[in-house]
Amino acid sequence: MSESHHITLRLVMAQLNLLVGDIAGNTHQIAHAITRAAEADGADILICSELSLIGYPPEDLLLQQGVKRQIENALQQLQQQVDAFDRPFSLIVGLPWWQDERCYNAAAVLQPAQPPRFYFKQHLPNYGVFDERRYFSAGEQPLLFIHHHIPLAVTLCEDLWHAGVATAARNGGAAALLNLNASPYHGGKRQQREAMLQQRCAEAGLPIFYVNQLGGQDELLFDGGSMVVDSGGAVVVRAAEFAPALQLVTATYSPDNNQLLINPPLEPLPPPLAAEAATYAAILLALRDYVEKNHFNSVLVSLSGGIDSALTLALAVDALGAERVFAVTLPSRYTAAMSVEDARLEAEALGVPLREIAIEPGIAPLHQLLADDLAGRPADVTEENLQARLRALLVMALSNRYQRLVLTTGNKSEMAVGYATLYGDMCGGFNLIKDLFKSEVYRLAIYRNSLSPVIPERVISRAPSAELAPNQQDSDSLPPYADLDEILRLYIEEHAAAETIIAAGFAAATVERVLRLVDLSEYKRRQSAPGVKLSNLAFGRDRRHPITQGYHP
Repeated sequence: MSESHHITLRLVMAQLNLLVGDIAGNTHQIAHAITRAAEADGADILICSELSLIGYPPEDLLLQQGVKRQIENALQQLQQQVDAFDRPFSLIVGLPWWQDERCYNAAAVLQPAQPPRFYFKQHLPNYGVFDERRYFSAGEQPLLFIHHHIPLAVTLCEDLWHAGVATAARNGGAAALLNLNASPYHGGKRQQREAMLQQRCAEAGLPIFYVNQLGGQDELLFDGGSMVVDSGGAVVVRAAEFAPALQLVTATYSPDNNQLLINPPLEPLPPPLAAEAATYAAILLALRDYVEKNHFNSVLVSLSGGIDSALTLALAVDALGAERVFAVTLPSRYTAAMSVEDARLEAEALGVPLREIAIEPGIAPLHQLLADDLAGRPADVTEENLQARLRALLVMALSNRYQRLVLTTGNKSEMAVGYATLYGDMCGGFNLIKDLFKSEVYRLAIYRNSLSPVIPERVISRAPSAELAPNQQDSDSLPPYADLDEILRLYIEEHAAAETIIAAGFAAATVERVLRLVDLSEYKRRQSAPGVKLSNLAFGRDRRHPITQGYHP
């Protein structure tokens, strides 16, 4: 056929940073994206992410009676904007939609002078961080719509992780799949998505437009990374990771063979971020969004001179700027001089003001108040935790006085075995490294220093210590972190039985002790600050174990 019979498609994938529940604000963002995409790029299709009108996950906001009316008003507002086009234009937007007294996870297709058409998500995830069956009913029919003679199919996120949906779209006559996603980040997730998309392309032979949400939402982080794969499964377009984007894609449609060919982008594909760089970027975005979306002006970090607080301070400065980060160090009689010196060096290197408050004058009155209870007994964890809790009292006083969000600094290894003081060093509002094992904290610190040296080398090389007792080291209470982290990874993330972990080469007594500590510490974790999910199984939404239980692994 002649070249003139081919139809050019200009499609924009809207990778937007949305706020859960802010229906008016999200609608404004989408409306602005329509204007930009249509005017700047000449786009005739704009695709948004899953549940983009309300944000993901909306959770029990869906039970609020006013939400339905706000969603209907928002959709009407967008329909009016689309109706103003005097050329073919399609908007695909995610939203909750109520029909026949049921709520659906839906995608609406809006076109000029046409009533909205809806697709209802068929596969509702109910594992890990997802509990969509609590709120939504499942749809049954695929949605095929025509945009300027081009037949296109719409699916939602989890639908593509199941065989058959893509085939049904192809059998219905679709030339391409438009997939709206709210896919949370964890390490290795990009590779999993690409492998899944390759499977669907092998199954159906259709190009797929994969549009993903962006931004932090409590523990969850959406990394963007929207992409297009051609009918052979090759990634031909990739939007930015951890950054907003209106990614333009051009394609050519041939009606003769119902094929949509993706035109190669003018610029080469950006290379995917390496593992440590991706983790670092994820934490920066998560903190920035938690601070901004919850309207905090600044953050406060308590520096111990150790690796965890040093990395947390560097992350905070890189996310927010030094002018919005403040530090305090609270030495006791057991704090080594080098710890105070390293805290000063870290703050100086990052341009952060540091307040020093020695806690010893506050410890003596506490001992006096408890003299009858402490007398005649050897010092133990009681005296140690008095120090940690006095520090928490002072940190929270500074937080109240200056309206600063306290960033806690406990890593996943410590949270797992309860090597942290409830109402002490666990006290605070958000934790950047909660889902990083101690060994991962070291790797990320080394990565940060490769960008510019802000963490003193001896902080990385010296043996870790809580410094709550004379000559104390973490190894006094815990196995070496290399062993501990692997035992924890197997038990927590792989759900391995004790026998399996022992068979991997670890001493039975060590395994039994570590697993018992994990189970006993559930009550502490339940009261810990939220922290960004970085692994395939994080504490909190991912791992929901009972506090009161009789199972012993």
